[in-house]
Amino acid sequence: DAACKNRPLDLVFIIDSSRSVRPEEFEKVKIFLSKMIDTLDVGERTTRVAVMNYASTVKVEFPLRTYFDKASMKEAVSHIEPLSAGTMTGLAIQTAMDEVFTEEMGTRPATFNIPKVVIVVTDGRPQDQVQDVAASARTAGIEIYAVGVDRADMQSLRLMASEPLDEHVFYVETYGVIEKLTSKFRETFCAANVCALGTHDCEQVCVSNGGSYLCDCYEGYTLNPDKRTCSAVDLCAPGRHECDQICVSNNRSYVCECYEGYTLNPDKKTCS
Repeated sequence: DAACKNRPLDLVFIIDSSRSVRPEEFEKVKIFLSKMIDTLDVGERTTRVAVMNYASTVKVEFPLRTYFDKASMKEAVSHIEPLSAGTMTGLAIQTAMDEVFTEEMGTRPATFNIPKVVIVVTDGRPQDQVQDVAASARTAGIEIYAVGVDRADMQSLRLMASEPLDEHVFYVETYGVIEKLTSKFRETFCAANVCALGTHDCEQVCVSNGGSYLCDCYEGYTLNPDKRTCSAVDLCAPGRHECDQICVSNNRSYVCECYEGYTLNPDKKTCS
């Protein structure tokens, strides 16, 4: 699966490693992170990624400014160790705002209009208040996706996530199937952007289609077999016009004329 040309993001993963997440499950979360990194267009000028790990305490595994290539990121992810103990989700989101989404730590200035996105992965119920913290994060322009696994408390996920909730709250039964979300996020981060990014090669009209795009043409043109370029439709082709005698193409339309010895009638089509 090639990396999609997602729009640049400042993307922070916040992963729960409390006691309820068993070691083999935590390994699955790390695989999910690596697969997510694979789908992104990672780089200093494209998507920057940070990873935070939390339980009773919060640890910034690496901020947005540290790695700008996938191999180093995935290597760093493979070394993350679970913290065990509690589930301080609110504290984790607050720490993201205070310590990760800062220019010193690699977040790009507001004038760049780079979306700030958080993906929280948890299997529990927060042991602190998430509602107010999440609300202030959203007010600060951070878009929050909440991924619940197994015993996760759906109500808390909904309090955390950005609107519309059905696009920002995900639930999977086990850590074993968390990888299934990779394609969901891939689509979310790629979908609307291929055309907007201008990386497409459509001559006239670009139409988004999932993580990809299709080309189309303006009225009066048809798509050529290369599915990219357009040709003007010959409006004077047989059956396309209403001229009695002679059809003359004229800049996306046509005019009718008559043979010598005839004049065009007021209907501009027939000849007398």
